[in-house]
Amino acid sequence: MLWLLALHIIALLFWTAGLLYLPLLLAATGTRQVELVKVPRRHDSVARFVFTHIATPAALLAILSGTAVFLVDRSMEYWLILKLTAVTLLVACHVAAGLLVLHAEDETKQPLTNTYRLLAGVLCLLMIAIVWIVLAKPQVPEGLPWSL
Repeated sequence: MLWLLALHIIALLFWTAGLLYLPLLLAATGTRQVELVKVPRRHDSVARFVFTHIATPAALLAILSGTAVFLVDRSMEYWLILKLTAVTLLVACHVAAGLLVLHAEDETKQPLTNTYRLLAGVLCLLMIAIVWIVLAKPQVPEGLPWSL
């Protein structure tokens, strides 16, 4: 069980690091002024490599190992539902990052600098929320319909 938890945490770190790096990388490639080298062909960008070879496999490994930890531990608590909700939002941000990579590879479109900043901010808030939920393990508040 401990090795599954370690695998889950390591994969989560790689996933979130890749997701945090993507908006910065996309913003930097959209603001270049002078081309000193030949522009890479479509589907040959560093952002695509980070997304497809680092962030996505790490996301799959984090989700699979987290599911394995859940199945071995067999716990179903309020904080876990909150965490899974936040992870679902993180997956939605992952999809948004992929769409932004596709948008950035289209040379005819303008860079979406404000969108990159928004994505980075939302990712930071989600990551902080996930860490807080896991460490604090909040209990069910009294008065909720399902807290009987």
